[in-house]
Amino acid sequence: MADGVTLTRIVRGTEPAPADQINTTTRGPWMVNVLTIDPRMTRGHLEATYGPDLAKVEKTTDLVRSSGALAGVNASFFTFTGSAQYPGDPVGLGLFGGKLLSEPTSRSDEVDFVVDANSNRVLMGKLSWSGSVQNRQTEATLPLKFINHPPVVPGACAGLTDQTQCIVPGDVVEFTPEFADATPSGAGVEVVLDRHGCMVRTSTTRGTRLTDGQTSLQATGRDAASLLQVAGQGCVKETSTLVNEHGEELPARKGLFGVNGRYRLTADGQIVVPAGAGSFFERNPRTTAGTTRDGKIVLATIDGRMTSSVGTTMDETAAVADALGMHDAVNLDGGGSTTMSVEGALVNRPSGTTERAVGDALVFMNTRYRGGQG
Repeated sequence: MADGVTLTRIVRGTEPAPADQINTTTRGPWMVNVLTIDPRMTRGHLEATYGPDLAKVEKTTDLVRSSGALAGVNASFFTFTGSAQYPGDPVGLGLFGGKLLSEPTSRSDEVDFVVDANSNRVLMGKLSWSGSVQNRQTEATLPLKFINHPPVVPGACAGLTDQTQCIVPGDVVEFTPEFADATPSGAGVEVVLDRHGCMVRTSTTRGTRLTDGQTSLQATGRDAASLLQVAGQGCVKETSTLVNEHGEELPARKGLFGVNGRYRLTADGQIVVPAGAGSFFERNPRTTAGTTRDGKIVLATIDGRMTSSVGTTMDETAAVADALGMHDAVNLDGGGSTTMSVEGALVNRPSGTTERAVGDALVFMNTRYRGGQG
């Protein structure tokens, strides 16, 4: 497809599966599409991208086309049907051009895929995050719970218009202009800050529009009163720290992109996917990302839920990743989300009647990384 970039299609079995055996057969067939990027040969780079804002969903083909990418696959798990208003909100890590727009969850099954677009070096593993705001004058500090996720009003205080009267803990959340057209509305308090962390305005209800350079802090429950005390006047200093599974800090430097997955498939050349039960571990379409022993990046899709390609269980997915030479690999969002696109055209066959809109995508740009959000 380009220097150092190949697209391979693998067909395992040509006889269609009986329709009533799609979930049980071990004979296939499988349709696998594999995008391989050799950092030593390519002039391009891999990055993550999303649509007009973080909370919207877009088709992978549209994300590839609008970003000017050569190719790409769907990436993170996202809110989807869990939020009609913010369906694209990542459920886990969302790191774009060095800017952390969604923190990794505390879920034990989240495994993150991080790539440095400057070098195409990849990190895979479980990341954790902590954040806080501190008043520069009083040094009063308030921990942050989320980045760009709507806060929850405690059930015990749902009837209180004034959340500062609540005695039950709530959420403290930072919002950036990338999240949506406006921050989430509802009961609680909101403090808008300028690019220097200094208070622009406060409100005893939530929901506002942010301009470039502004951020806001929202709080519910008894944290509403605490937020007004810490950030409601003067200026604050914010901390935001990503740590890898070895306890080492991962600076969110320019050119760093990261998406969330569920479960490691291979690690150091060994299959490590855990045993599990339920629909997630059963046969489904799959999207995987990994690296070979010699540093190539591999993005693969496995079509599923159809007689021409039945999909794979988690065990089978790990076996495919291993067979493709992925020394290290992670399982990305799959099912109806599984999509590969080249120059904005579909390469695989998604399992739904139409291509599903997703939260973000991993895309290969056939140019050197020059900065920007991705």
